[in-house]
Amino acid sequence: MVLKLYAVSDGPTSLSVRQLLHQLQIPFELISVDYNKGEHMTEDYAKMNPQKEIPVLEDDGFYLGESNAILQYICDKYKPNSDMYPQDPKARALVNHRLCFNLSTYYPDISSYTMTPIFFDSERTEFGLKKVNMALDVFETYLDRLGTSHAASENLTIADLQLFNSTMTLEAIDFDFSKYKKIHNWYNNFKRNYPDLWKITEDAIKVIKYFIANPPDLSHLNHPIYQARQIKNK
Repeated sequence: MVLKLYAVSDGPTSLSVRQLLHQLQIPFELISVDYNKGEHMTEDYAKMNPQKEIPVLEDDGFYLGESNAILQYICDKYKPNSDMYPQDPKARALVNHRLCFNLSTYYPDISSYTMTPIFFDSERTEFGLKKVNMALDVFETYLDRLGTSHAASENLTIADLQLFNSTMTLEAIDFDFSKYKKIHNWYNNFKRNYPDLWKITEDAIKVIKYFIANPPDLSHLNHPIYQARQIKNK
C-alpha cells in the first residue's frame, strides 16, 4: 500500500515529512487535514493519533504521530542506507540531538512568537522575543562549533528539514535574523541547493501570510493548550 500522510499545508513538521518523502522519492498520498475546521479534533482522527496532533503517517494500518519519529521511521524502513539518517552511531547521535533540540527548544520558542499569535489569543512580547534570540544563539553556536555545511554533517539530513522549517516561520513574519550569520547562510544555502524542497516550504509561507492578513476564528476548536481568539465580524 502507498503511504498516507495526514498533514496541513503550512505546518513546519508536516512540511518536513513531505520534503523527506520527496527527497527519497517515496510515493505517498497526501491527505489534507483542515485545521480550521477542527478535523484533527474528531474521534476518528484520535483513533489514529490520541494526541490529536498533525502530521500522522499511515503505513498499511500502522499509524505513527510525532514528526521526528515519522522521519526516522521512513528512513529506517524505506531507505536505511540513506545519508538523510546515517547509521554510524556518532553521526546518528548528532542528527538525533538536533532533532531533540528542535523539539524541546528551537521550534517551541520560535513558533510561540511567530505562529501562535496568528491563530490564537497571544501577543508577541519582549520575553517571547528574548526566547527566540536565545534559541537562535544556541543554534548559531552549534553550527559554528561543528563547522559543517549542514546542521549535523556535511550533507542534508532529517535534522536540517526540521530546523529549516522552524526557521521558515521567522521569514513568514518578516523577522530579520541576518545577524545570526551561520544560520542565515545555512538557511539560504538550503534554498539554493534544494529548490524542490524549498518550493514546498515557499508555498507554506504564502499560506501563513494569508492567515496573517486574514486571522481565522478558531473559537470552536476548544483547544487544550491555547485560548482561541474570537474574530469580530467587520
